[in-house]
Amino acid sequence: MTSWLDDVFAVRKPVIAMLHLSALPGDPGFDSAAGIGAVVERAKSELAALQEGGVDGVMISNEFSLPYLTETEPITAITMARIIGELLPEISVPYGVNVLWDGRASIDLAVATGAQWVREIFTGVYASDFGLWNTNVGAVARHRHRIGGDHVKLLFNIVPESAVYLADRDLASITATTVFATKPDAICVSGLTAGASTDRQALQVVKNAAGEVPVFVNTGVRAHNAAEQLAIADGAVVGTYFKEDGVFENRAVVSRVSELMDAVKGFRKTL
Repeated sequence: MTSWLDDVFAVRKPVIAMLHLSALPGDPGFDSAAGIGAVVERAKSELAALQEGGVDGVMISNEFSLPYLTETEPITAITMARIIGELLPEISVPYGVNVLWDGRASIDLAVATGAQWVREIFTGVYASDFGLWNTNVGAVARHRHRIGGDHVKLLFNIVPESAVYLADRDLASITATTVFATKPDAICVSGLTAGASTDRQALQVVKNAAGEVPVFVNTGVRAHNAAEQLAIADGAVVGTYFKEDGVFENRAVVSRVSELMDAVKGFRKTL
């Protein structure tokens, strides 16, 4: 059975690399002396490393906009659109976007830049490090339609990082009702934070309950565990492992990208 993943990536078990943008204007960590030019320079350098290392797609996010907002300020998506505009001539793989943690802004950015998917928290209510975290998937779905974004695929992060679901419901039930009632294009299963291992049992529970909806392992994929994670998941989102020494704050390097992608390509030969 084929899915939209086959149409977009043309490979089994695609690996989407995170392109983490440095802190942006308005973020506490923004380097105003270096300016946006420095953000663009780093993004171009990491994009080149990710593509040379053989990833199947990239997802551009404001990962260093810490601490995150659940409703972002306009300057964030505006700046990201400017940066992506400068990257577009150099992007040679399918790409998506993620404005953390704002689903509506993510869709706006995707429509403005031609991105093919977004990843966000679209459903549920959570107690999080960022306060009480509420969502309104019906409003977001209508917003996507209203601005001409029906082609933008929605990747739902069903196990948010740094947060816990407020209702007393098991993961299988949450997955089943999310699939039935909100029509995700894919579901992402995460660990505690960026780079943290995703629990294989949780991943299997979501995969069993998701039916025909693709499931991505969203954090913690490494060269040594890529095969066992992708034996369950339909694809992977990878960020931290691709960084120098596997450190979140560092830049992506070709050697680590190639190492993981070689493991993935080896696993694909067994399918």
